[in-house]
Amino acid sequence: MIRGLYTGASGMRAQQWRLDAVANNLANIDTDGYKKETAAFKAFPELLLRRQDDDGVYLHPFGSADAAPIIGKMGTGVELNELFTVFTQGALKETSSDFDLAMDGKGFFSVATPYGERYTRNGSFVLGKEGYLETKEGYPVMGENGPIRVKANNFQIDKDGRVWVNAAYPDDPDVMVGRESNIWEETVLLDTLKIVDFELDRYLQKQGSSLYRETEYSGPAIILEEGSRPRVFQGFTEASNVDPVVEMVQMIEVNRSYEANQKVIQSEDQALGTLINQVAKFA
Repeated sequence: MIRGLYTGASGMRAQQWRLDAVANNLANIDTDGYKKETAAFKAFPELLLRRQDDDGVYLHPFGSADAAPIIGKMGTGVELNELFTVFTQGALKETSSDFDLAMDGKGFFSVATPYGERYTRNGSFVLGKEGYLETKEGYPVMGENGPIRVKANNFQIDKDGRVWVNAAYPDDPDVMVGRESNIWEETVLLDTLKIVDFELDRYLQKQGSSLYRETEYSGPAIILEEGSRPRVFQGFTEASNVDPVVEMVQMIEVNRSYEANQKVIQSEDQALGTLINQVAKFA
């Protein structure tokens, strides 16, 4: 009977984890590039009920073990298995900024931080004081040759992630210095955005500020080559992939499940109290 109290308590704790995930999703519904979290659960190892007066030994493919005959098994509750991120595509929103970027497809922008390279789907970038393309936290956006340095109204990024800039050159530098005539503009390739992916992106670890870091389970970052890269759209940002209706429905389910587990504990407590009081009468 005491075991029933623990089972109900574990169910309540599981619903708290679900509620935390749902609340975090709803709080970030307007965060560019945000990917929703989902809580996954598993049952505690089932308790094997055996006859205590039988200490026989049986053989199985992996050797021998104490094998008192199993007479049944009992569930012992639930526990959080993992809190993983769902990397489904979010809708693209058009903006008026040339520094905003969005990806359509699997992949991550690479940014340089004091703790090493981190990865993000949030393409709401700005022009830093030193002319580098940066996140709003001041982390430079990485190209395949290093941080990307551009000027306002002087660069374009195509759908393959290539950064083109307009450069002005005089026809004859020795003669035309200080004169604006005979100056022509040429579009040159500056760099290519460093877009990466992972073998198991669900195991990426969130770092805050829409950043992720690789883990031993996600595998190292793999630079995507031409043909496997997502399409890049300049002047757009990717909205979060949170569906508010789905999250609100889940919140209702969480509240009802929490109340059900609470009633289990109350019923177990009442039954235990009755048992103790009845036994005390005849003791």
